[in-house]
Amino acid sequence: MEKDCGAWINLLSHKVKARLNAMLQDLGITAVQSRVIYYILVHCQDGPVFQRDIENVFGLSRSTATGILQLLEKNGIIRRESVASDARLKSLVPTERAAMLDSQVRACLRETDRMLTAGLSDGQIQLFKEIAAQMLDNLDHWDTASDCSSDKECPVSKSVHN
Repeated sequence: MEKDCGAWINLLSHKVKARLNAMLQDLGITAVQSRVIYYILVHCQDGPVFQRDIENVFGLSRSTATGILQLLEKNGIIRRESVASDARLKSLVPTERAAMLDSQVRACLRETDRMLTAGLSDGQIQLFKEIAAQMLDNLDHWDTASDCSSDKECPVSKSVHN
């Protein structure tokens, strides 16, 4: 039986995560943590980064993001600092340890991307990104749909959307 798009995406996701986890094991971080560290390091230069940014960018629930960030904080990779305008808000600030991990994390992410795209033309890579973005947009629209016009278009019970 031929795999559907979701099966291919799932397989790619698991393989990428497993390879990244193996590459990052000696650094004491996981694939997901590496991407969060990279995001914080890149974006903190433009202004404060908050937990809600991590949730939105990575599509994480609040509890999942909290768990990841608490572990990064416990391991001395980030710290949370109160924001002057609202003491309830805590910005995520990379520590010296995060800065030390930066080049290794970037190298692992680059190598993973190189392995993923080997044998693909620039045009194919661009097309993949466009298709993946459209699929993500499709899922976002599905998530926000309040009603489905038919069971064929929406195999999930309508009560899920209400």
